[in-house]
Amino acid sequence: MELYDVMRTTPAVREFTGDPLPDETLHRILDNARFAPSGGNRQGTRIVVVRDPDTRRRLAELNEPAVRRYVAQTRAGQSPWNPLEPPAATAEEIAATDVPDAFTRPVLTAGAVLVVWVDLGLVAATDQDLDRIGLISGASVYPLVWNLLLAARNEGLGGTITTMAVAEEPAVRELLHVPDRFALAAVVPIGTPARVITKLRRNPVSDLATRETFDGAPF
Repeated sequence: MELYDVMRTTPAVREFTGDPLPDETLHRILDNARFAPSGGNRQGTRIVVVRDPDTRRRLAELNEPAVRRYVAQTRAGQSPWNPLEPPAATAEEIAATDVPDAFTRPVLTAGAVLVVWVDLGLVAATDQDLDRIGLISGASVYPLVWNLLLAARNEGLGGTITTMAVAEEPAVRELLHVPDRFALAAVVPIGTPARVITKLRRNPVSDLATRETFDGAPF
């Protein structure tokens, strides 16, 4: 596919046919995605390819606590898990919130699940002393994650970046035998899409970019 076509037609795929994902195809995806840039070219990302059904069921379970808060905050009219305000729902209300199947099914039905980690000893976290949530470390891992999805699209496959399991990082680390120095960046199910969506809705460039200052004229 032509590059811009891939960029404009790569959706978040959460529904899969259940068809197998051959090792050869997955290796080709990984082989091309690995050329993503990282800070200092230190390439601190590690990916655990999970196919075992029991491990995937446990990963799905580890999504549930974060999903409960996500759903409860959404129903309360909040942007879920935003770091600027506490949840409007009480802890009891969050605990009683049902987990929609859509949040766990992709991990169970995809052809494979890629659990993506980044070595914190190899990232230049230049925002570590700022009084806000850290973001900069993601620059050394998320370009590769996005490359995975672009490569999957090129193969006629699809996937999505999920992060609900990150809230239970210690349990995921124990499940997959991951050293403490690694941080969980994403859980990415990849497989054959149950339906192909290529017409994506996104805000126009004028809403995205401004000239010279944040409150400048739209670009």
